[in-house]
Amino acid sequence: MSEDDTVTVIQGPAPEQLDPQNHTQTYTSNVVLAAYENLLFRDEDGQLYGELVEEWERIEEGRVRLTLREDVPFHDGSTLTPEDAAFSLNRILLEEVGDLVSPQNFEPIQEAEPIDDEFAIDVISESLNPIVFQTLGSHNGQIMKKSWVEERDQADIAMEMNGTGPFKLVEFEQDEYVRYERFEEYREGPADIESLEYRGASEASTRVNQLLAGESDLTVNIPPDDVSRVEENEGTSVDAVAALRMPFFAMVKTREPFDSVEFRRAMNLAVDNESIIENVLDGFGAPSNQPTQEGVFGYNPDVDTYPQDYDRAEELVEESGYAGVEITLHTPTGRYLRDVEVAQAVASQIDELPNVSASVEQRDTNSLFSELSPNLDTGPACYMLGYANAIADAAYVIEPLLTEGGSSTSWEDEETQALFEEAQSESDIDRREELLQELNQEFHDLAPWIFLHQQANLYGTSDRFEWTARGDDHIDPYTFSVE
Repeated sequence: MSEDDTVTVIQGPAPEQLDPQNHTQTYTSNVVLAAYENLLFRDEDGQLYGELVEEWERIEEGRVRLTLREDVPFHDGSTLTPEDAAFSLNRILLEEVGDLVSPQNFEPIQEAEPIDDEFAIDVISESLNPIVFQTLGSHNGQIMKKSWVEERDQADIAMEMNGTGPFKLVEFEQDEYVRYERFEEYREGPADIESLEYRGASEASTRVNQLLAGESDLTVNIPPDDVSRVEENEGTSVDAVAALRMPFFAMVKTREPFDSVEFRRAMNLAVDNESIIENVLDGFGAPSNQPTQEGVFGYNPDVDTYPQDYDRAEELVEESGYAGVEITLHTPTGRYLRDVEVAQAVASQIDELPNVSASVEQRDTNSLFSELSPNLDTGPACYMLGYANAIADAAYVIEPLLTEGGSSTSWEDEETQALFEEAQSESDIDRREELLQELNQEFHDLAPWIFLHQQANLYGTSDRFEWTARGDDHIDPYTFSVE
């Protein structure tokens, strides 16, 4: 085990950089959220609470006001101001603020303004949009010190940290580890643990072996077939929690053969997700059939799941004009629960079609994700991605992944774009839910993805370690304690 009061967390990848606004990966969020905080955030039950904010309200159409907590210290000894909060949001939202165009997307928010005499900021949004507060409570939007950012170039911001969170950076080795010590002046009081370390290990076997050897306290993505091994080992156990993350294979609509709706549907009909969940994930998961998870606002309970139907899939491939095509499924390694094995099962099932050949290319997670940008003409045409719904609203996943200009989009379509925009401008909650459910049916029918499953998160823990596993993938080190 690590030093007595140091908690070691092993995720799949380790972060490439530490700028909280220059990434879209959950594993990087888990690391940077130890040092940086949001205006609003969500607790383990998914309820919004004020992190750096005392009060929040809509003061007029298109404008909300957030009153900041006073005397909040940064790690460098300076104090949080409205200018810092507004600057941080604008750094994401506005290209001309700072020297960074953030990959994070904060739609429907348009701009933030400091209100000094109220010790607050106003957030300006599309006039009727109902999810501004939910957006602010997502895993994005960490608050930085304006002067600290402006005094550094982007390379330094990526390697250093100055937040208001419960842990201060001690050492960062790119793609290897991040080491923290607790921030003694943290406004809620010092954390129970004195020091914290995040490490990366893409290979599941490596992560499990390190846990069993006493080299970690918390290990993510334990493979299902290793659960009994971890449970039977003295000093370790497994925490399982239903997750709001759905892995899928995105198919870029502007690239052959995925420009054919018949071909995309055929890929879904070739895959038996029930079998994959049972045989690859040992039952830890549930089939998905739309971009929105069950239990999330806008989920459509009437959407059917694609059944495996090789005969119809073969017919659709012929209709698409792409009979005989070879496709490659790009998969990250160690990012999602048994991601490589799931990809291999999907490719094997597709390969059973007589008129399609499928193969898998395993990719370094950071390298693959760096290629996934709004430019649909570059990078892989079919790749595994997973998105956790941090605000329990369908728009949180649809907007970045399935609308024009989304931060990680693989999709362009005028009709679904128009329907999404209508939903986002609808102030009546019931009507907005109807529109989002209609949109989910459309996405099922148009098949932009090979739908896979809603995964379970399996965490391996040491018995000396106490924490609460969450369904939104967030790992909160302030709640950590050790015996």
